[in-house]
Amino acid sequence: MTKKVDDAFLQQIVNQMIKKKNNFGAVLCVEQGNDFSWVGSAGNLKDDDPYFIASVTKLYVTAVILKLKTEKQLDLDDSISNYLSEDIIGGLHVLDGVDYSKDITIKHLISNTSGLPDYFAYKQPNGKTVAAELFKGIDRSWKLDETLTLVKQLKPKFKPGQRSKVNYSDTNYQLLGRIIENITTMSMRDVFQTFIFDELGLSKTYVYFDVNDTNPSPIYYKSKKLDLPHYMTSITPEGGIVSTADEVMIFLKAFFSGCFFQKEEIEMLKRWNRIYFPGQFYFGIGLEKLWTPRFISPFRPIQEVLGFWGQSGAFAFYNPERDVYFTGTVNQLSGLGHSAAYQAMIRVLKTIS
Repeated sequence: MTKKVDDAFLQQIVNQMIKKKNNFGAVLCVEQGNDFSWVGSAGNLKDDDPYFIASVTKLYVTAVILKLKTEKQLDLDDSISNYLSEDIIGGLHVLDGVDYSKDITIKHLISNTSGLPDYFAYKQPNGKTVAAELFKGIDRSWKLDETLTLVKQLKPKFKPGQRSKVNYSDTNYQLLGRIIENITTMSMRDVFQTFIFDELGLSKTYVYFDVNDTNPSPIYYKSKKLDLPHYMTSITPEGGIVSTADEVMIFLKAFFSGCFFQKEEIEMLKRWNRIYFPGQFYFGIGLEKLWTPRFISPFRPIQEVLGFWGQSGAFAFYNPERDVYFTGTVNQLSGLGHSAAYQAMIRVLKTIS
């Protein structure tokens, strides 16, 4: 790190993350290789507070899928019909009268190129989205069977694997969760515990499973504090992990160092499609890349910033160019948390020589 990137500078950055309206707290952990490690917080969050990592959980799913691939228990080009029952597959993807359900592969799911509707963001028959109801504080379960009942009423966006088409869909990850369970004969809670948490010695990281558990830091939608225990216990493979910034950092470094699969496989994940909703970023095979246009840092481009966002404002990203890792959260669902985290990461990367 340069001399400019010291404790005072980083604390100033995390303080800035809560300057936006309704960003009540923030945690930021920054590491550069094995030389520099810093964690700080501001507002109503502390350095070691547990928080919902939300869709950052999907990066843990990527680790599991690639580990199973390495062990030859699956192939990314396998049809999902090899691993899912007919009651799940039947009528899952019907577009213009043609059933493409058995054409969907594991790769289509993990790269968001299946064309399946996102149960979270699409309007239900009542005209409301699941997201809108949750943001109002209406707490309910959305397990796979409930998701499938809704999704099979919705029109897919495109054919599976259609060229240059991508659609962010939490539905894909619910299906991946069931595939993993069927292959391992374990629950996703046990899969994460065995494959990742125990492997890395993570003592503060767990799958949220008890609706009476009030340990995770509260999340907000704008100024409203949300309590969604039934929802959070039902979405394990798409967003159900609770962790701390320090322990997400341990996982993030393990992911990119080849702990779960051959490090060279990272290049295989970089099959980018740009997504404009939610937000603007690139999605590869179980991996996201921040949109970092050249004008942000014209004299020394930021290059790749790889990892995953969470709906809660949680983040886990790595910049290979400078060997810098970021983890943390802002616990704000409105998008202002993501904006604050993005600006914090970019500011650090621009300061590093």
